[in-house]
Amino acid sequence: MAHATVIRGVETGLADRISAFFAGLRDSHRRYKMYRQTVNELHALTDRELHDLGLHRSAIDSIALEAAYGK
Repeated sequence: MAHATVIRGVETGLADRISAFFAGLRDSHRRYKMYRQTVNELHALTDRELHDLGLHRSAIDSIALEAAYGK
């Protein structure tokens, strides 16, 4: 697995910090929307359809978390 490290200097300006804050908010909102969409789509399936996919209804939340957050 690759990791990226961002090293910020002390000279990071206020505008950069505000921009990074809002970028983080956008990313969090996008991930949450993906989580909710995954949960809603999987809950809409019947038990038979979930079984055909090899899933159990109790695993929907963990599957959605992994899809949205990689956890």
